[in-house]
Formats: sequence, C-alpha cells, structure tokens
Amino acid sequence: MSTKTIIALQGIKKIFYTQELETLALNDIHLQINQGEFVAISGPSGCGKSTLLSLLGLLDTGTEGSYHLAGTDVSELNHNERAVIRNRDIGFVFQAFNLISDLTVYENVELPLTYGRGLSKAQRREKVEHALAQVDMAHRINHLPSQLSGGQQQRIAIARALVGEPKILLADEPTGNLDSKNANIVLELLDKLHTEGATICMVTHDPRSAEHASRQVVLFDGKVIDDISRDTTLAGVPVTEASSA
Repeated sequence: MSTKTIIALQGIKKIFYTQELETLALNDIHLQINQGEFVAISGPSGCGKSTLLSLLGLLDTGTEGSYHLAGTDVSELNHNERAVIRNRDIGFVFQAFNLISDLTVYENVELPLTYGRGLSKAQRREKVEHALAQVDMAHRINHLPSQLSGGQQQRIAIARALVGEPKILLADEPTGNLDSKNANIVLELLDKLHTEGATICMVTHDPRSAEHASRQVVLFDGKVIDDISRDTTLAGVPVTEASSA
C-alpha cells in the first residue's frame, strides 16, 4: 500500500531583508513528511526551526522553492487562500497555549469550527466532545483556562488543534512552558495520537522531547544536517529518563 505524502518541500530558501542586510534563514531545504509520521525538527536556537514551522503552517512563504501540502502546490497562494487551507488542513499547538481567557474550554475548542465550515451547532458539539475525549479533558468542558493547570491548558490547546480533523498537527515547542511532569503528560498524549494515526511535526530545542518522535530532522544554520528515523519502540521515552535511554 502506498504512503500518502502530506508535506513535500523542494529547494526551499527563506531570506529576510532588513534595510541593506540579507539574512539567509533557510537554505535549500528538501523535506518530505508522510501520513502517520511523528517528526521532530530540532537544532540550536537561531538554526531556522521557527522559520521552517511558519512556512509549513502557511504563516509565511519561502523566497525560493516549492511547497506541496497534501498534493496541493501552496507556494504561490495569496494570503486569503493560505488562510482557508490553514484552517482546513493544519492544526497548531503553541508553546504559550494561546487559549482565550474569557471563553470556556468548550468555546475555545469550538472556535476553529466557526470559520467557514458550515457546521450546525449539533455537529460542532459532537466534534468538540470527541476532541476533548481524545485528550482526556471532557470533564473540564465548562471550565475557564484560569481554572486549569499548564498541562491541562496545553491538552485543551491540542484538542482545539484536533477538532477540525487536520491533515497534520504542527506543534511549536509544546512543552516549553511546562515542568517535567506536565511535559511528560503532553508528550505521552502526542505519542498516543501518533499511535492512533495522527501526523505530527513538532519543533523542539530539547533533545529529550525529540526522542519521542519516530523521526528527527536536525537543522543547523538553516540547513538540514541530519534526518534520523528511530525504531518506534524508542518513542515515548519520558523526559526525565530520555537522556539516559
């Protein structure tokens, strides 16, 4: 059975221009992510991880090269076209959770479904409840973010990313604001979602977190310097133990 390619980057360069200075942030990136993979993009600060994630998430565009998302060439789309595909095909998880403080858990998770999907209230309710069940947070449906721990807020953020059934989940340092206990809980949740078939691409500077992925892409100075596939039995190593695994 053939494997479906979700992301295909060919010869991606990204140059930032400030006055007369040019900064080459990404240099000739070739990257393919297939359906069902859990890929960690790692490397030191300033290596291009965040820039690459912005391109993958259609928040920015490359200076050169092509980007196909689920078979569609998204390289030359305008701002509005990118927004439509981003809302339909990509789920985002951010380091800072980005929950809206005066909305309940239900309302935060429902939010992506209110943009141009044409779903009834009952259909939205069904999807929200399913997403919250996936992250074991259905019992907190009426709480506000301020009533939740950091780890619980991140699980709600993951439910919000999942609710639209995206083709890929992009996670930007998802454990960066968490202590080791809550970081493990979130990473174990990502492991579970991956086992259930989710396609995940996670940016992390933490090598222990990267060990949860089945594949690790290493950046340095804007270039891919390594692409390591792991035995899936090594994925899911707790943060507190990964360094000695």
